[in-house]
Amino acid sequence: MKNYDDTISFLGQWGSFQQTVFFLLCVSIMPNGFGTLSLVFLTATPSHHCLVPEVNLSQDWRNAIIPIEVVNGKQEPSRCSRYRLDVVQNLSAQGFIPGRDVNLTDLEQEGCVDGWSYSRDIYESTIVSEFDLVCSDQWKQPFTSTVYFLGVLVGSFFSGQLSDRFGRKPVFFTTMALQTIFTFVQMFSPSWTVFSILLFISGLGQSSNYVAAFVLGSEMLTGKVRVLFSSLGVCLCFAIGYMMLPLFAYFLRDWKSLLLAISLPGLLYIPFWWFIPESPRWLLSQGRVEEAEAIVRKAAKKNKVEAPRVIFEDYIAHAYETKTDSKEQNNVFDLLRTKNIRNTTVILCLLMFTMSSGYFGLSLNTSRLHANPYISCFLSAAVEVPAYISSWLALRYLPRRLSLVSILILGGMSLYFIQLVPQSLSDMAVALEMLGKFHFTIGSALMLAYTAELYPTVLRNTAAGTCNAASRVGSCIAPFLLQLGVYFKYLPYIILGTLSVLSAFAALFLPESFGRPLPQTIQQMHKRESMKCPFITRKENSKAVVFFESRL
Repeated sequence: MKNYDDTISFLGQWGSFQQTVFFLLCVSIMPNGFGTLSLVFLTATPSHHCLVPEVNLSQDWRNAIIPIEVVNGKQEPSRCSRYRLDVVQNLSAQGFIPGRDVNLTDLEQEGCVDGWSYSRDIYESTIVSEFDLVCSDQWKQPFTSTVYFLGVLVGSFFSGQLSDRFGRKPVFFTTMALQTIFTFVQMFSPSWTVFSILLFISGLGQSSNYVAAFVLGSEMLTGKVRVLFSSLGVCLCFAIGYMMLPLFAYFLRDWKSLLLAISLPGLLYIPFWWFIPESPRWLLSQGRVEEAEAIVRKAAKKNKVEAPRVIFEDYIAHAYETKTDSKEQNNVFDLLRTKNIRNTTVILCLLMFTMSSGYFGLSLNTSRLHANPYISCFLSAAVEVPAYISSWLALRYLPRRLSLVSILILGGMSLYFIQLVPQSLSDMAVALEMLGKFHFTIGSALMLAYTAELYPTVLRNTAAGTCNAASRVGSCIAPFLLQLGVYFKYLPYIILGTLSVLSAFAALFLPESFGRPLPQTIQQMHKRESMKCPFITRKENSKAVVFFESRL
């Protein structure tokens, strides 16, 4: 049977139809950039100390009532305790001077029973200051990010299967609506619990629409345009959205205003429904040949080319068989049904877990890299631009396994070296951390493309969603992974570096997909080379510059 890319070759690769699909899908990715990492500012912890109520205290005692503690070799006011207010009031009334008449270390301390006073030097308000997520409730601050990523995990897992069953387009727009609506509603949260529930629901759509858009564009575009879309297109738009985030946060320092700013752009995408069609490739996999032909004929008309009288002639004979097969199987269990596919799925999930742990762990850590968190966030976002350009070049010219193994080893080594940098060279430590993020960003971009190359059309979105769900397990633990730095400063880097090196070894056992045909059926996936650990060799008829391109 003639393959899909050759069948629609009369459309060309860069007509009006392809340009519309390319740019609209890329633009739809931008809210993911400033939405996903908005947690950096929403959950930021401002400087704080116990609130001292307006009672009769001398200025000396008001200044001394907060104990001084040594944190990381520096003296700073205690965040979670104060000297007992009734004792201090009594000493102040008697005219005693703190530090001269009274030894402060002998005074009894108490918790922040009257609440906390938060600095507004950087943030007007965050959910931490709004709901007092400090001291005994400090665990809620990283857990908030985990709740969000749990929503992303669940959404990624189920949206992939729904997309393979009901189509790319409806799932794409449904998840975008979830992301927009519930991000907006979070502004009205009366408590941290309600905020977390709404954040979870918002997370259901956050990454799911990214994956749906990626698969939709990858299936409709062909040749070099597909390479450009799946690497530079979606990834650079994500990076642009990410770079817009610190700009929004700088001018809107209140958490509710920031949520409003990142939710409203979703309304601009409502008209996209009439310009982005369903994937003809998916329709063919479901045996819906007439609908696929109708979309391609509209595309031909838009590109001002003449379509053949019968476009998918070879598919018509197989339409009934395709419909029967699609009803029998094509679910998440197919990812584990045979040994080769099962091993591929497990290794890809491990790699996605590693990439996501590293990417989000280092991204969420940006507020600690520089005194100004807005500059830190922008630098972290700017690093992604050369990373995505590098991923595009790797997709065009390098074998997939070689690329992944090199990226994982280099990224892991850069994190290992951080602990060797002396305290006086803090800028070098920041540079090594950004180098680690550079490699994890390249790897994350490659992994989604690699996954889509390995799996057939009937399972592609399910596989992408499942692997993406595995990656979200990594993002869920990333906030708590950073907390390990309290016990040993370099422990998070050592863990991420070790995980990266182990994943590099596992990547050697993946099938190679560079220059190979994009599989349409599960049977075609079975024909891939068996998993072994060779150095990459290319077939004579492989083309280095083609991603996903079939040459059957």
